[in-house]
Amino acid sequence: MSASRSAFRLNQFSRQFARASPFRRPHGRRYQTTEATPPPPQSTVQRLWNSPVGVKTVHFWAPVMKWALVLTGISDFYRPADKLSLVQNLALTATGAIWTRWCFIIKPRNILLAAVNFFLGCVGVIQVTRILRWQQSVKNGTVAEVAQESAEDAAGTAKGIVDHPEAAAKSAIR
Repeated sequence: MSASRSAFRLNQFSRQFARASPFRRPHGRRYQTTEATPPPPQSTVQRLWNSPVGVKTVHFWAPVMKWALVLTGISDFYRPADKLSLVQNLALTATGAIWTRWCFIIKPRNILLAAVNFFLGCVGVIQVTRILRWQQSVKNGTVAEVAQESAEDAAGTAKGIVDHPEAAAKSAIR
């Protein structure tokens, strides 16, 4: 048998396979029928359970647990501003801002997580404002000067921890 003859048979076989393929588009029009019945209506609990961000997923439980951070930040409103950490509240503000934006990018879009992150950012902004205003009133300087001094103080603390980790650990335990 010649090479051209086997190539011809391969071509014929592939055409027959393509005609019998279930993925091939039929000729002519497709008509929508009314024979298909819609799925039965689900209760609110069933919809919540079967949702891509429902109760049985991490997309539900992570925001629920993150509300503890927001409530803790709100409870700090009653603490004096000199007892609050500027670095910690800046971290909460940044976390809230970054993750609020991210929640609208990811799929499935998680509105519950976006809400908790938005409120976390708001609490952080309020606390940072309180701290900077308190520092400004104590030092009678501008907010920019106080923020610069706080950044230098945080950098000095971090350098001390890096240089002498044992002493830092002992002072943290006391």
